[in-house]
Amino acid sequence: MAKSRIWNFFDGLKGDKVIWIITLTLILISGVCIFSSTSLEKEVLNGSKTRIDMVLDLMKTICLGIVALLICYNCFNTKAYRIISQFCYAASIILLLFLVFHLKIGPVRASSINGAWRTISVGGLQIHVYEIVKVAMVMYLAWAVDEIKKGSFFLAKRLSKLKHLNWLKSEFAQKAIYIYFPMLSIVLLIAMGSGSSAVFIGMIMFATVLIGGLSIKELIFPGFALVGIVTALVLINKSMDGSLLENTRLNTWVSRLQGGENWEKIVKEAKPNSIEWQTALDKIRQPYSAKIAIKQGGIFGKGPGQSTQRYIVPVMYEDYMYSFIVEEYGLFGGIVVLILYISLLARGSVIVRNCKDSYGKILVAGLVLMISSQAMLHMMVNADVIPLTGQTLPLISYGTSSFLMFCIAFGIVLSVSRDAEKKIAGETRKALPLTMHREGVQGELDALDDFESGADNEDEIEE
Repeated sequence: MAKSRIWNFFDGLKGDKVIWIITLTLILISGVCIFSSTSLEKEVLNGSKTRIDMVLDLMKTICLGIVALLICYNCFNTKAYRIISQFCYAASIILLLFLVFHLKIGPVRASSINGAWRTISVGGLQIHVYEIVKVAMVMYLAWAVDEIKKGSFFLAKRLSKLKHLNWLKSEFAQKAIYIYFPMLSIVLLIAMGSGSSAVFIGMIMFATVLIGGLSIKELIFPGFALVGIVTALVLINKSMDGSLLENTRLNTWVSRLQGGENWEKIVKEAKPNSIEWQTALDKIRQPYSAKIAIKQGGIFGKGPGQSTQRYIVPVMYEDYMYSFIVEEYGLFGGIVVLILYISLLARGSVIVRNCKDSYGKILVAGLVLMISSQAMLHMMVNADVIPLTGQTLPLISYGTSSFLMFCIAFGIVLSVSRDAEKKIAGETRKALPLTMHREGVQGELDALDDFESGADNEDEIEE
């Protein structure tokens, strides 16, 4: 009875059922793992939060996320998202300028965490700007690329009628204004606060426009322009003894590329318990603890609530959530999570093939690629395959802004899939095994039986 009710619930949902199941499963995993990964001792020592407070915050975030997902899924369709997408670049620029210039307007002000300006405070609510920008720019570029293909930029057409602006008729000019410049400006502004986020979001934007139909040759120009601008900034910064980029993360990023500090070497060579030794140890503590968690997890894990590395890594439920999952649930649990994101990517490709318009195709492809790429990036960081990037595990790691924006992304994908649902259902029926088409197969078998029995009767008459 319970099984039939659950099935009826899923059957009644519109949109892609597989995406629904993946979304709800990830949210369920998030609730279980964040509660278990919170170190009770650490929270009590801080004196600000207990584990119960953490769980209550988590439940509020999950409820808000589900509400945001349902609003995006129920209240908007592909046409509405096309209109919203036109304003996403402007919104992204405003938010990023708040961070770069540390602006404050009434209750809205830029705020820093550990010296990095990445959030905006609205009253007591902290909003992580980069989480909003990555979703907003996928939406904007999906619209811009689609408009380029159709040649239907309203403003460019009107302005091109003016004598001195007739150059706006050219396709290159439109690409430069609506695609190249937005991509460059967003990457450069993000780089002021986070080099790794700038690289990741830049790659997602690059992939989105490629999916939209632009060739790699067409993207060579913005690529060279970006390299040229960054090189010029670095040279000017060097000539000014580092004062130009002094208060930006771009300066930190440049120093890392030039070699930076070898913290492992310092730990080995410095005097134990010295300030230098302790500083270097703090720098490598988290990535090493993540590797230890994965090693100790083994195949089946230690079991729920048995993690030991959560007492060493301060925010394991954010940047190192995948390591925690492997520690408690083993390689088996890690593979299950990996399969969920791969399934999302595979199912997204099915939705893309069956979308009615090119905007919906680019939008879904960009969002699904963003979610799955960030998941893979997070896993590789946890496995120490690549350096730390600070990317969370989508819809599982703790973080209000991140969780809400990924819920919105899933809601958009589900909304677009609802428009393509009939075509997907038709393809699914075609893909079913022959034995599943009972009526058609049974009719053909009956006809074959009638034919054979008729042939037997003719033989009997001849005899």
